[in-house]
Amino acid sequence: MADLFRAAPRPPLAELLRPKTLADVVGQAHLLGRDKPLRLAFDGGRLHSMILWGPPGVGKTTLARLTASAFDCEFIALSAVLSGVKDIREAMESAQRTLDRSGRHTILFVDEIHRFNKSQQDALLPFVESGLVTFVGATTENPSFEVNAALLSRAQVYVLKPLAEEDLRGLFERAIERPAGSSTQPAEPSAQPAESLARLRFEPGAVDTLLGYADGDARRLLNLLEQLDGAAQAAERLDIDAAFLQNALSLNARRFDKGGDNFYDQISALHKSVRGSNPDGALYWLCRMLDGGADARYLSRRILRMAWEDIGLADPKALQIATDAASTYERLGSPEGELALAQAVIYLACAPKSNAGYLAYNEALALVRNDRSREVPVHLRNAPTRLMKELGHGQRYRYAHDEPEGYAAGETYLPDGLAAQNFYRPVSRGLEGKIGEKLAWLRELDSQTKAKG
Repeated sequence: MADLFRAAPRPPLAELLRPKTLADVVGQAHLLGRDKPLRLAFDGGRLHSMILWGPPGVGKTTLARLTASAFDCEFIALSAVLSGVKDIREAMESAQRTLDRSGRHTILFVDEIHRFNKSQQDALLPFVESGLVTFVGATTENPSFEVNAALLSRAQVYVLKPLAEEDLRGLFERAIERPAGSSTQPAEPSAQPAESLARLRFEPGAVDTLLGYADGDARRLLNLLEQLDGAAQAAERLDIDAAFLQNALSLNARRFDKGGDNFYDQISALHKSVRGSNPDGALYWLCRMLDGGADARYLSRRILRMAWEDIGLADPKALQIATDAASTYERLGSPEGELALAQAVIYLACAPKSNAGYLAYNEALALVRNDRSREVPVHLRNAPTRLMKELGHGQRYRYAHDEPEGYAAGETYLPDGLAAQNFYRPVSRGLEGKIGEKLAWLRELDSQTKAKG
């Protein structure tokens, strides 16, 4: 019997506007458009297990529910945060009872599937394999890393994208549609969100600002609208401009997961912008990461890595500037120290590029790891004692400073029996152009010495 004295909670606007049909879904045209994968599956009646991978607020739960509705299936939802193996077994028992009683198939939806550990994911396998349930998982993390290979092989992965601005604008317009005969007076506090929002008048600049704050997240957009509605009621106003919107909303950080794919995608974009000599792109991604809450010390370490990997000896000053920027941040902290990181990124992006040192190190390391342990040539060995001198250590070593041009032409510095190597191949850009000329001249001296015997 219903509790007559307990008020039912008012659903949030995001729930009130959750699509009831596939046609109502906003965005994801690459999956739901004409002749696109999910549209073909729905239209062709081909129900299959799937993993929906994408950021928050892009429709993963909505698509799972619509799948159950479209195929007339029982729908069981589990949260990987709150559920365990016991809940999975109970869900399977419920699915079996439904099948026995009515013949209806069950869709098992697991939200945040990446939160399940290996044993919990393994518990799903027999039931997915047998066809008792069709599995639909939702995740914000890369399923290649977070979902067991066995479960991944039984499900099709669909990548959902953040909503584009035009999609968010359409959702905004749907949310504030004015009901027929609506009043122009401020809404009563008890009014439903859709009714109240219909009374507000948004200036174009305010709408653009709001869509920017939503950051591709439909749920965030609707939550911000509800928050704005309450602020407008409290201020007893109907006109919403950008200034009021900025003052009224308490904003969360933009979409940014410090341990997830979004984090590594952005640091990758920063690094590649520097490597590609594009200071504007490099600054953009640096600011995106700082705005999203990335640790500036982590960024300073990555900037140092960029200097050594992609510039190296083509411009040694880049290494100094990157080091100084990291030190400056340690002294000044945020936000002043972030300016040093920004200028280091600009310099690195504009500097001549060379990965010759990076490649040389990797080639030398690979040789050492794959080769046997070779003895140090006798003439290169240290001789601090009489015995070592008697054994010939250091004999016939040519002291470079005493040689013409300060170079012992023809001398060897690799282990006996190891072929000559050419790990370091300087590029022609920046200082490495001069280094390359110097090495070529030294090799010519070696050739002349060997020709003389």
